[in-house]
Amino acid sequence: MKYQSQKVALYYFLAAIALFGIQVLGGLLAGWVYVSPNFLSEILPFNIIRMIHTNALIVWLLLGFFGAAYFLIPEESEREIYSVKLAYIQLIILLVGTLGAVGSYLVGIHGGREFLEQPLWVKFGILVAALIFLFNVSMTVLAGKKTAITNVLLMGLWLLSLLWVFAFINPDNLSLDKMYWWFVVHLWVEATWELVMAAILAFLLLKLTGVDREVVEKWLYVIVATALFSGILGTGHHFYWIGLPGYWQWIGSIFSTLEVIPFFLMMSFAFVMVWKGRKNHPNKAALLWSLGASTVAFFGAGVWGFLHTLHGVNFYSHGTQITAAHGHLAFYGAYVALNLAVFTYAMPMLRGRMPYNQVLNMASFWLMTGGMAFMTFVLTFAGTIQTHMQRVVGDYYMDVQDSLSVFYLMRFGAGAAVVIGALLFIYAMLVVRKDEVIAPGAASSVPGE
Repeated sequence: MKYQSQKVALYYFLAAIALFGIQVLGGLLAGWVYVSPNFLSEILPFNIIRMIHTNALIVWLLLGFFGAAYFLIPEESEREIYSVKLAYIQLIILLVGTLGAVGSYLVGIHGGREFLEQPLWVKFGILVAALIFLFNVSMTVLAGKKTAITNVLLMGLWLLSLLWVFAFINPDNLSLDKMYWWFVVHLWVEATWELVMAAILAFLLLKLTGVDREVVEKWLYVIVATALFSGILGTGHHFYWIGLPGYWQWIGSIFSTLEVIPFFLMMSFAFVMVWKGRKNHPNKAALLWSLGASTVAFFGAGVWGFLHTLHGVNFYSHGTQITAAHGHLAFYGAYVALNLAVFTYAMPMLRGRMPYNQVLNMASFWLMTGGMAFMTFVLTFAGTIQTHMQRVVGDYYMDVQDSLSVFYLMRFGAGAAVVIGALLFIYAMLVVRKDEVIAPGAASSVPGE
């Protein structure tokens, strides 16, 4: 670690890891409700469990992004963070808002809009925290060296924060409501977050492989261009059936098909960089997570997204378990695995230790990835049957759900594997063996120090 202010990233990572644990446990609980629908229905209804599961996911991923920015920007800009105090204030606001939102959900207070259920004061808190962050990192970059990685990262984070303004717009007209809602949800995960992902992945591969910066930057700009070109109008695949004009069916279908390209490029980029790399980096687990993130993102966001993005297919499949299959694998590959890659790379340096518990860390990767892959296949089969029975044959919804019970049981088993893998990851990152601690006064061989 080269700069003292990078240590602020450690607290973002620790908060993110704690919420990660809560998120996967909430998902496992929600999975069991599919198997036994009346489980906890009087105490903790399914809609509240789902809110906690999805909101914890969004917040811990954002905490990971913010922490990654505070870790990599000093190295890229070659200067300390503008204000460490502001970074800690931002973290406190985000954590207070998170606790406030969860507390509100538990007593039945929420906005009712999926992913955007937060009470109004929490939304304002998130906006204030985002503005503090943008000021802090922008001042850092403006005063220091500019690189392609920081330029793309800042572009993604600025757009991400500005799009949050649409979370405050809630028209009475349902079509307009859903349109503005997708401005946040789609343009986050299928546009601006892709820029953040590309920048962080480029930084990791630069450090882990030793490839020349010029090569990384050329790939990065191509990925960013294709992500924005396809992702912005690709929003149209959410406008098919919400009351907007019919031309969105063609615009959405065409540009959504192109959304596969940036994810294919990211996967190709990762493997080409490793192939070209000259460095035998000691942190093998971080490299595994980086390659895994780009690969699973291609299949989850790219291939599984394409499966039901054409309007002729989506007419039958939208809102089925096919959507859940795509959503789980896409989020896991593109953003969960990427954040875990950053944690794996950065936390040993932030804690002044060698890369540790790598075997357990890599075992957690295979357990989580295997569990998520099996869950995706199970939900895809369930969604295909659901589409035929419900949308083609016309069977009643609850009769169809009863027919899918065996798939939900298998999905719960896959979720249990993911949770075990997540807990193993947390153990591997936070529990250090004695022989992995750098002795006082000994020369550090932690990369980057």
